[in-house]
Amino acid sequence: MNNTRASVRSYGQVGLAHWLLPIILAGCTATPTAPVTTGPASSDCTGLVGLPLPSAVVLSAEAVAAGHFKAEDIKGKPELSAFCRVVGSARPSSDSDIRFEVWLPATGWNGRLWGVGNGNFAGSISQRALGNRMAMGYAAVATDTGHEADSMDTAWASGHLEKVVDFGHRGVHEAVVNAKRIVGAFYGRKASHAYFGACSNGGREALMEAQRYPDDYDGIIAGAPAGDWTHLFLGHAVMQFIWLADNSRRVPASKLLALQSAVLAACDGLDGVKDGVIEDPRRCSFDPSTLACPATETDRCLTPPQLETLRKLYAGQVLPSGRRLLPGFPRGSEGGWDEMQFGPASGTSDAFKYAIGFFRDFVFEDPKWDFHSFDPERGAQLTDQKLASALNATNPDLRVFAARGGKLIIYHGWSDAVIPARSSIDYFEQIRGAMGEAGTNAAVRLFIAPGVEHCAGGPGPNSFGQFSAGAGDPDTSLGAALQRWVEQGIAPERVVATKLSNDDDPGSEVVRSRPLCAWPLVARYRGQGNTDVASSFDCGPSL
Repeated sequence: MNNTRASVRSYGQVGLAHWLLPIILAGCTATPTAPVTTGPASSDCTGLVGLPLPSAVVLSAEAVAAGHFKAEDIKGKPELSAFCRVVGSARPSSDSDIRFEVWLPATGWNGRLWGVGNGNFAGSISQRALGNRMAMGYAAVATDTGHEADSMDTAWASGHLEKVVDFGHRGVHEAVVNAKRIVGAFYGRKASHAYFGACSNGGREALMEAQRYPDDYDGIIAGAPAGDWTHLFLGHAVMQFIWLADNSRRVPASKLLALQSAVLAACDGLDGVKDGVIEDPRRCSFDPSTLACPATETDRCLTPPQLETLRKLYAGQVLPSGRRLLPGFPRGSEGGWDEMQFGPASGTSDAFKYAIGFFRDFVFEDPKWDFHSFDPERGAQLTDQKLASALNATNPDLRVFAARGGKLIIYHGWSDAVIPARSSIDYFEQIRGAMGEAGTNAAVRLFIAPGVEHCAGGPGPNSFGQFSAGAGDPDTSLGAALQRWVEQGIAPERVVATKLSNDDDPGSEVVRSRPLCAWPLVARYRGQGNTDVASSFDCGPSL
């Protein structure tokens, strides 16, 4: 689930620009506290093949010379420095084959391990992300979570409950447990700290690590997490299989443009700054009925069925019994609704594709299952009974993770059209209920980013080191802020986000900067100074 402007892109993955940006940031001021290895590694790479691992084997270990590795998922990438590439397979069950890779810098290791996550339904290892972390001095680990497939392929799940469990939580855990042993064997000492960062399904993986395996990572970033996995897909199913099966209820792209303009006209500037971004959609009370069609329908008006569709999207999805499944999408997220919610016709949207694969292969395990037979109440009961324990990362009790010094940063874009930002706010409030305000403040921070779409993109300042590891400036990078929090005890209260003139070119001009404030605080204009500069804003309660 990623930026819906690119149809069926892998959740949590971004373009080459976001792969390059952390490498550029690596040249900025960092905050290392672990000793840095500048000489050669203490162990021969190829000798790792015989390393004994619990329920896993090393399949290959290859010393890769500088500039010789051609990653499968990167075109035109920078050349990598020399490293040891370890490929392994974890087999915690008779039906498990969890492939993982550990990349170990031959020189310049900073003493830390960084794990990366997966998008959509996983199925591959992101060499781009591994190279990203390694270029900043980290040993890095990634996994396919137990199956090899396109990230939108769900057929592997049918008849393979153990593989579903591997995908749900066991794969990421097995990968890091074995990676730590490999790191220790190669360098002659264990990593001083371990970190994990990912978005969407990767954000769900991140929360699962903090909840189920609190010893795995010291610091975790969970971006736009799909934590309530079963209810997210149930909500999509109710909307796509039932309501939008009637094509008259779809809102075409041409009308969405008019809707976006009307929402912005009504709500931009409520924070005292007119900048094309809705700072706090909770204060926006735009009523779509103001666009109701008169006698003649045009692209600048909405029919009664279309108006009801918008009300459902804003309100959130519920079962016929009234049980809530999915929070509503906030005003300002309409820019991503075209491909995500509607598509050119019924049954063509991204949400439909995600939901049909999930119910066909995960829930009913029937390649011939017909979505027309979907019964929301029965589907919800079966889905939760069968899959919630393996897939949902919703436990708010993080006391074990916090007690060992673990730190968690959650971020979410207000303009996310894939996973409503309200879901992260609700989860954060549940954490506060379970751990108390003091316990939460000691271990968890939430940042809600105005005008940011799913994981990245959007009209707001959308670059804040969310895809970076710990190298860089903690005041402008979540990755660096997390590392400083874990290793120096300095909690991030604000992180400056930037908007570039070209989001796909990290070298382009910065046209706006704005602080992201630790929830529930928001950025508030001081009343004087350039509104495109972060220093003109303070963090304070929403007006």
